Amino acid sequence: MKVLKDLPLKLPVVESEREPVWHLFVIETDQRDELLQFLKDKEIYCGIHYPIPLHLQGAYQDLGYQAGDFPVAEKAAKRILSLPLHPDLTKEDVSYIKGALEDFFNKK
Repeated sequence: MKVLKDLPLKLPVVESEREPVWHLFVIETDQRDELLQFLKDKEIYCGIHYPIPLHLQGAYQDLGYQAGDFPVAEKAAKRILSLPLHPDLTKEDVSYIKGALEDFFNKK
């Protein structure tokens, strides 16, 4: 996370007395769709793992929630992007991803 701290992204928060066990590395940005395409063009494959907030998914339809009932979750669903995270990610890969993120935000 340290390598991304100077970029205009919302990064995961990890309390100092905690040690995370990462499953996904999810960032937030208002430019999510543009950034996703930019990274794909550079062969950096990212994901949008939770594009629909839980209260709007069909499995919870019987609870009667509507769009607007949970605005924070709805906003996050439009902003989240999972960056690559896997055991074979090298320091060079991290550097390449960081450089691509810097390129994207420097062009904005």
